[in-house]
Amino acid sequence: MTVNTDRYPLWESLVQPSRYGRPEVHGIGCEGNRVHFADGTSALDVMSGLWNANLGYGNKAVTEAITDCLNTASYLPLFRGGHRLAEQAARAVLDVSGPDHFGRVLFSTSGGAANDVMMKLVRHYQALRGDEDRDVVVGLRNSWHGLTYGSFALTGQPLGQDVYRVDRSKVRHVSHEDVTELVELLAREGDKIAAVILEPVLGTGAHPVSDELLGAMEELRAQHGFLVVADEVATGFGRTGSYFASQNWPFKPDVMITSKGLTNGTCAASAIVVSHDVCEMFERTDAVLFHGETQAGSPTSCAAIIATIAEMERLDAVTLAQKLTQKLDALLEEISSHPLVVETRGLGCFRGIQLSVPSDGLTAAARRHGLIVQPGTDFIMLVPSLTYTDEEFEELANGLRAALDEI
Repeated sequence: MTVNTDRYPLWESLVQPSRYGRPEVHGIGCEGNRVHFADGTSALDVMSGLWNANLGYGNKAVTEAITDCLNTASYLPLFRGGHRLAEQAARAVLDVSGPDHFGRVLFSTSGGAANDVMMKLVRHYQALRGDEDRDVVVGLRNSWHGLTYGSFALTGQPLGQDVYRVDRSKVRHVSHEDVTELVELLAREGDKIAAVILEPVLGTGAHPVSDELLGAMEELRAQHGFLVVADEVATGFGRTGSYFASQNWPFKPDVMITSKGLTNGTCAASAIVVSHDVCEMFERTDAVLFHGETQAGSPTSCAAIIATIAEMERLDAVTLAQKLTQKLDALLEEISSHPLVVETRGLGCFRGIQLSVPSDGLTAAARRHGLIVQPGTDFIMLVPSLTYTDEEFEELANGLRAALDEI
């Protein structure tokens, strides 16, 4: 066997090896809402990184908080103890989540890992209630919860789970469009269901969960005894025009997961926010949830969380999101009459444009006109940061119009 010592060293995510190392998608820097690439080009980012740089790149307050922390508390664990910054970060997360309903925060390192933790949590909770057989979790078809083994099982799209032998025997999926499939599932397996997990807006394609499904959840939860989890990894931190999308639901979730905007994309961090009722069950039995991660709740990530939330408040980022939403509403209404546009959808600053053609042509055309947009199979997504200036929005609008016309 001949050893290729000149092989490109990086294993890129979700890319064929034949396409590794392309300079036009090889980032070399970023600031504000713009990314610079190895081919010498720059583009306006309409993806907020991976939907996580909600306040744009290079926020100085977040950067300084992380830098200061590296000098004063470079690493402290949460194994069998806590630390001051983790406690402060947890309090800050509770304050914006709703401390009247949520009582404790468990830190993890990604949205996928947080969903793994959540599935442990809801099954353990049901066991503590004496319902050890209640171990099935229900997600939405076409949802995205991550690619770690647990979250990969919960993700409601066929993405090769069988190849990787992902165990989905304790997972079910129902439609986000109405409540019919969930009601039918509960009639068959209601006494086996530990939790129902809802993305407020499905991460793939930006499909909002229907009002019919949300309107029925509180009564179904009371009737069947499952927990409701809001997966706000993508929709949290102002993305949909409120701090969390589930704050506008007609009921409160038992557990909420957040990541992406939690550190403005600077650190690998996520948070599982747990209601007082669930916390009290673990306290009543003095039960230990068997989970821990070396980097979960690290001092640097907690410093980033505290600074990000402070910046959200200083910038009044939720109001910025609401103003940007109005501009997106107008733009999407305008382009909805374009012959290539089938449908526009989504909430706030989390939008999808359904196309009558494959999306790769529009994605490439958008890039030629200076934009980075999120591709899908036959749709694109617009996920701009909340801090777009008027000039940047005009650049987005003009580039999108030109790209649509070009193809």
